[in-house]
Amino acid sequence: MKSPWARYRASPGAVAALAALLAIGLAAVLAPMLYPDSPWDMVGTPFSPPFASEQILGTDTLGRDVLAGVVHGARVSLTVGIVSTMAAILLGVLVGALAGYCGGRTDDVLMRFTEFFQTIPNFIFAIVLVAVFRPSIVSVVAAIAVVSWPPVARLVRAEFLTLRNREFVQAAIIGGQSDASVIFREILPNALSPIIVTASLMVATAILLESSISFLGLGDPNLMTWGYMVGASRSVIRQAWWMGVFPGFAIMLTVLSINLVGDGLNAALNPRSEFGT
Repeated sequence: MKSPWARYRASPGAVAALAALLAIGLAAVLAPMLYPDSPWDMVGTPFSPPFASEQILGTDTLGRDVLAGVVHGARVSLTVGIVSTMAAILLGVLVGALAGYCGGRTDDVLMRFTEFFQTIPNFIFAIVLVAVFRPSIVSVVAAIAVVSWPPVARLVRAEFLTLRNREFVQAAIIGGQSDASVIFREILPNALSPIIVTASLMVATAILLESSISFLGLGDPNLMTWGYMVGASRSVIRQAWWMGVFPGFAIMLTVLSINLVGDGLNAALNPRSEFGT
């Protein structure tokens, strides 16, 4: 039987996406060293086109370096995507695990609570939350986490409903293990594969949400983000196309890479998937 890494490598697109994602992550980590000055600083002539000056990707309306903004924006996007996804996974796993393991009235109450959140459009709900709690990196992360956890809860509940009647779970219960021990030591480890795949795709969704919120001017005003850069280029798109194209391409490349990595993880963790056969 092929190893998980061998199944992952069977998808050339997933391997290329992983390399691209590692490059983006490396750029984000090295941003303070590559561009130690603030990306808000004016460093050149306004509207300088790409490759026409020291600023490789040109400058914006105020003479700020577009490449510096893209690199520093990677830090914000990846941080928001990863942290908000971790928070959503934690909440979704707790709700889904309790609903699937306990069943009965507990399941009904928790699922009705989950369905209430699913009836509200994610994007609109996130905008309302950010507006209510004032635009900041914390409010953006919290808003994205709040709108992202319901699908995780339903996924975890379905896995727990499938696994809770298995022999190893019943043996653990008969052996006197506590409910918390059965949930977190017996059932949850066997349900991690679909959770990991879902989490990888949620990071991409979170980055798109953060970019959309920043595009509307509701992002953290102290942080340079890809969404803000695209939004700021709207009024000068014909005069300075590079202001929106390069951060927009960064968003597209990051989201596409994460989705392809998610497909590769599905192939690696699920032997019955397309690439695992």
